[in-house]
Amino acid sequence: MASCLRVLQHQGLWGLSREVQQRCFHISPLAAAAKKVAMSKFDPDAGLPHETLAKKLDVVKKRLNRPLTLSEKVLYSHLDDPAGQEIKRGTSYLRLRPDRVAMQDATAQMAMLQFISSGLPRVAVPSTIHCDHLIEAQVGGEKDLARANDINKEVYSFLKSAGAKYGVGFWKPGSGIIHQIILENYAFPGLLMIGTDSHTPNGGGLGCLCIGVGGADAVDVMADIPWELKCPNVIGVKLTGELKGWSSPKDIILKVAGILTVKGGTGAIVEYFGPGVDSISCTGMATICNMGAEIGATTSIFPYNKRMKDYLNATGRSEIAMESDKYSKVLLNADADAPYDKVIEINLSELEPHVNGPFTPDLAHPISKLGETAKKNDWPLDIKVGLIGSCTNSSYEDMGRCASIVKQALKHGLKSKIAFNVTPGSEQIRATIERDGIAQTLREFGGTVLANACGPCIGQWDRKDVKKGEKNTIVTSYNRNFTGRNDANPATHAFVTSPELVTALSIAGTLNFNPQTDKLKGADGKEFLLDSPFGDELPKSGFDPGVDTYQAPPSDGKNLKVDVDPKSQRLQLLEPFDVWDGKDLTDLTILIKVKGKCTTDHISAAGPWLKYRGHLDNISNNMFIGAVNADNNEMNKVKNQLTGEWGGVPDVARAYKAKGIRWCAVGDENYGEGSSREHAALEPRHLGGRAIIVKSFARIHETNLKKQGLLPLTFDNPADYDKIQPTDKISLLGLAQLAPGKPIKAEIKHADGKVETITLNHTMNEQQIGWFKAGSALNRMKQIAAGK
Repeated sequence: MASCLRVLQHQGLWGLSREVQQRCFHISPLAAAAKKVAMSKFDPDAGLPHETLAKKLDVVKKRLNRPLTLSEKVLYSHLDDPAGQEIKRGTSYLRLRPDRVAMQDATAQMAMLQFISSGLPRVAVPSTIHCDHLIEAQVGGEKDLARANDINKEVYSFLKSAGAKYGVGFWKPGSGIIHQIILENYAFPGLLMIGTDSHTPNGGGLGCLCIGVGGADAVDVMADIPWELKCPNVIGVKLTGELKGWSSPKDIILKVAGILTVKGGTGAIVEYFGPGVDSISCTGMATICNMGAEIGATTSIFPYNKRMKDYLNATGRSEIAMESDKYSKVLLNADADAPYDKVIEINLSELEPHVNGPFTPDLAHPISKLGETAKKNDWPLDIKVGLIGSCTNSSYEDMGRCASIVKQALKHGLKSKIAFNVTPGSEQIRATIERDGIAQTLREFGGTVLANACGPCIGQWDRKDVKKGEKNTIVTSYNRNFTGRNDANPATHAFVTSPELVTALSIAGTLNFNPQTDKLKGADGKEFLLDSPFGDELPKSGFDPGVDTYQAPPSDGKNLKVDVDPKSQRLQLLEPFDVWDGKDLTDLTILIKVKGKCTTDHISAAGPWLKYRGHLDNISNNMFIGAVNADNNEMNKVKNQLTGEWGGVPDVARAYKAKGIRWCAVGDENYGEGSSREHAALEPRHLGGRAIIVKSFARIHETNLKKQGLLPLTFDNPADYDKIQPTDKISLLGLAQLAPGKPIKAEIKHADGKVETITLNHTMNEQQIGWFKAGSALNRMKQIAAGK
């Protein structure tokens, strides 16, 4: 219904069509809004959509005539055209109407720059910007925040003013990590939300479908254009038994990652069900959904239950809880006998605590075998730093359980043997654990409480204790541990686990420790075994909201100004990409043939590069610098095929662009896994790339490439990857006849004159082919607006 109100507000621009009236189900929008519960306290004019969703779902159920999974209920009830939309799992492209958009500050810069380029006056759905990525961890929360406010003043000012002008809520630096703010304030059972961060699925812990996307997708939704998603398969995870002892919600997703691997969830929603669900807190469910991004899943979700209701009540949203109760069966839980494409069963009563890593989040080790495995693989046993918190594990319950372990250590005269960093997920969590003494307990243990921000989890860590290249081990309660991810040191062996195990391992100082069976020696020389951790699920005295860090947009921002200094090194207005000339792409030079894992971190590194996320030309200087060149097994060193000289990847790409030479890149499996950052697609396009040819893609990155007018292609025969040599020229033929499902013929011209022909596949539909022809999705949006 909120979407109906939005359309009424903009009818001078688009007109009130019969389609819109049908979408409103012939209910007066004003009358409906008057009786609806608000989606959030920050969106008083946007009512909960449950009534409308239930009606749409009824249309779909009559058409499909079968039981539906929870994922399908939430997704299909947001269809733009529930009566006419083709619905086939793994095949159809769904046109959807998300309820809201969330953007973190690093990706919001490019998203808002693209929205400004669209020429639209105001966003069409409730949207927010969250300042969490640009705060570097150095000495502690207060000083680090002050430093970030100073060095990022220009970017924060841009985001704040752009939010005010275009109707986007602005969460100031220090407010917390985007996903925790969403869970505490905006998430509700049945919500469909897109967010410009790969860990957006965190909201699944509150019964939402929250999906990570690139900024161009966010622009579509903010522009009131139906958002497109390939109809996902549904993987069911049946949970039996109940968590106990040292086992935690984090161990569930660590176990699932070990089973499915980093690409096993691609093209699917992971849906948890079964009697074991009720033994997990709402924030614990969020932890599981958050890290579902590491298996490539579209998103993850849990069914609405009492634990969610308790969390809604505790965060001041009892009206939403009561409304959710009404729709629990019809909309917020799966039907009996709903069909899953695959089912995994985990007995929580038998689940052992896990530690995953190093260098990949799907290398799973039960804690009982970690020490032995580490010795066998010559991983450094001594741990240098323990880090708890992040968007994955910084709930009140997490912090309380860690404090219960710390208190036992302190009682025996022990503190952390290593550096111990604590990242509160939000200002609300920080204020509450300060009030309840938890933060002080962690400090007495030797902990440093960092700012309410992403910090070391995304590489925003000014680490001083080891030199770059020095082999070392860290343990974190984060979600991702790719090479160099946390500290830009490729020799750091990063392991992800629960915050409870991070705390226990920090007392021992070694990977060769199992708190379930191994004793510690107290200051008095006596040995003792740690008791299992415990902590309150929710604070007995309620949450303390802390400092108010939210800026609501004015009702009308048309007279406000957003300035971007042409000389700025942080921000740069976008120029449209060139339109396809209608000809085949012939004799493409190969910029780089990537060997092995190539995440978005490899393509567009984070850490110190985050400051350039709003300046496309400057950030393009990090393109592919972390990828391994198959030609020489080195990073950021490729041969310029014009001069024969070796150079950095961005430098060689710029040299090609200056000469008008079009290029492509070749990659391996699951290319582009990890972060949702669209810069990994924008940079190749900006520097002259035309196609990315790989064995397989990660979902978000493949879509981002399409949005920017690049051709994302996969080998029909994966073995053809081996045929390509760095000196080859590749021609993509028959592009004038490019069509959905139709393979592309490619010719490989070798240096010796020999020519081989191979087949490349693509997943583009008609609309996405239109983006390629127009040069980008944004170009196509402008063409449509101009009536072309």
